[in-house]
Parts: sequence; C-alpha cells; structure tokens
Amino acid sequence: MKSNNRRRGSVDRWLVAAGVASVMALAGCASAPGANSDLSIDTGYVSGDGSLELWEPEQRQASIDLVGVTYDGAEVDVNDMRGEVVVVNFWYAACPPCRAEADDLAAIHQDYAPQGVEMLGVNPRDDVATAQAFERTFEVPYPSVHDSGAAAVAAFQGLVPLQAMPTTVVLDRQGWVAARVMGQIDPTVLRGLIDDTLAEEA
Repeated sequence: MKSNNRRRGSVDRWLVAAGVASVMALAGCASAPGANSDLSIDTGYVSGDGSLELWEPEQRQASIDLVGVTYDGAEVDVNDMRGEVVVVNFWYAACPPCRAEADDLAAIHQDYAPQGVEMLGVNPRDDVATAQAFERTFEVPYPSVHDSGAAAVAAFQGLVPLQAMPTTVVLDRQGWVAARVMGQIDPTVLRGLIDDTLAEEA
C-alpha cells in the first residue's frame, strides 16, 4: 500500500481546486428554517460547500452494505462490486448543483469505466418518472438506486456524514469510505480522489 505521504502529496496537487469548488458551489437545495440537516427523504436539504474529507486506509472502519433497486427495476448490491473502486453520488432532480455536475459525472464515468471504476447514483426523493426524465435530459450513463425508503442513505450513516445534496462518496476496493465531497463536485478533485484510490494496493 502506498504511504500516507504519497497520498497527501497527490491530494495537495489538487486541494486548491477543492477550495475553488467550495466558493463556487451553488446555493440551491437549502433546507427550510429549522429543518434537520441530515440527509433524509423526510427533511429539508442543505446545499454543500464542496468541502472534501479524506479517510486514510488505516482510518477506514467498515464496508458499506448497500442494496437497492434502480429506476429501471434492476437490483444493485455494492457487495458485488468488491475489488473495484466505486463512486456513489446522492442526488435528486430539482437540486441545482445536482444538475450542474451531471455532465462532469457522466464524463468521469466514461473515462474511468475502462479501469473498472463503478459509478452509482442514489436518489431518496424522486419518483420513477421524475428521475428518468433527469437521466434522459443529462444522458446519465450509470444507474441510480430508487431509495424511497432511505435504506441506501441509512447504509452510510455512522460511517460518513451525509448532510447535503449532492454528496459524492468514493469507496475503495474493500467497499470502505475513502473520501467524500459535500456539494457540487469539482471534476479535477474527484478525478484525483479516484486516481489515489485506484493506486492503493488491494
């Protein structure tokens, strides 16, 4: 496994971009006054600021156990993706930053799929018609879980804070949380996170 110094050096090359993303994050998806800030289908939503959190390999606690059904009716089990780096993006159709980052996520999927990187959306809010209209409009090339019961959201609780829409999480080959971006992604930052996680020894 590569050293923490090597990982930190790679992070430092694009951490400035994370700061730019924080400044530029859109202000949509704000929660109603008094609403709980935790990600839930029953509460308001807060917009993220693009902030980045990393977990070094020795800090990772447990694998994510996420099972769900996509908007096309296919069953998805993240356990089946063990051995691959997985990018999980929490979104919903009316969220302005979710719409703004859709093209970047699609491009990242296209570039990294040949390297075995899996990408999965999680939508705890939209019905089938609304989500599929979003997917058609933005030509989303990867599936999303229809998380109407918030089971997928619950799978992350206690392991990674999910307090904004969108939130993007990178899982390592063991299914452990390696990184989280809260708010609209900066594509350079996310690519750096994926590269670093790919470079880790299995």
